[in-house]
Amino acid sequence: MIHLVFSSVNPLLAVGIGVLFSVLLSYILLSKFKKLLPTDRGREYVSQASESIGKPTGSGLFFVLSILFSAILFLPLTIASTFMYAIILAAMLFGYGDDRAHKPWHEYIKGLLDLFVSLSAALVFSFYFGTEVYIPFTGLTVTFPFFLFVLLATLLVWASINVTNCTDGVDGLASSLSVISLLAFLALSFFLETDGIWNSFTAITIGSLLVYLWFNTHPSTLLMGDAGSRGIGVILALSALYTKNPISFLFICLVFIVDGGAGIIKISLKRFLKISILKNIRTPIHDHLRESGSSGSDPSKKWKNQTLTIRFSLIHVLICSLYLFLEAVISGLR
Repeated sequence: MIHLVFSSVNPLLAVGIGVLFSVLLSYILLSKFKKLLPTDRGREYVSQASESIGKPTGSGLFFVLSILFSAILFLPLTIASTFMYAIILAAMLFGYGDDRAHKPWHEYIKGLLDLFVSLSAALVFSFYFGTEVYIPFTGLTVTFPFFLFVLLATLLVWASINVTNCTDGVDGLASSLSVISLLAFLALSFFLETDGIWNSFTAITIGSLLVYLWFNTHPSTLLMGDAGSRGIGVILALSALYTKNPISFLFICLVFIVDGGAGIIKISLKRFLKISILKNIRTPIHDHLRESGSSGSDPSKKWKNQTLTIRFSLIHVLICSLYLFLEAVISGLR
């Protein structure tokens, strides 16, 4: 592979060129071939869905392919990484199939596909990287029983896919939060001295996401669709697993969890247990803030798209920074 040529001189050179290549390839595909993408049909029950109708969607097809192609060319290719790339590709293609379908796929079909992807990722990771888990703020490492680890890792990947998908509904929101989370996972990986290949993959992913964000800032000209949100959801979960600190997902992806998870919990309780919660709050939370603002009784306080994206991003940066700071301080005291 190309990485052998550059890494023989300097391994960081291969990574740097890989990032630049992913940026260039993503830009070419997103700018020159967007007419090949399906157009958004609008989501039922989604706030301001009419604003997205007619825009090219499913652009995750292009930037996820750019990420994977760049990684294959410029990073060492192992059996484990090959499996992981295939799983990310599958998640993206499943999402793109739904983006391209004239009629949205049934929720149960998408749920089963998500479960297949999640279980596959959990099994591959457990087999190749073990079941050791670092407990945040303690310095302790616990080895989980194989089947328990697979169960929890499957839940992590499944949750990540779905909260990322639910958060993707405002120009620039999901991509901005994803870049921040990936930077935080990258910092945590260096701090904990974990997998180097995945750190390089993360850098390549950030490069491609920034290109997508260029086109997705308000008013957007491209939407990532399920192809993007599902692919990125898998990458976020794997980033947490590769740090050997999967619990860090609760902190580094907290805004995703609150925004997208509220709707998942609300709908699940209503559908399966007939329990109604958050009756006066529209979910995802970003829809509530766009429709009612932070004060439901004052419509003038509705959050505009740009305001929402910037505020969510600022909150996300603060949470991630605080978590990383506490990890560093507590580790230094031991």
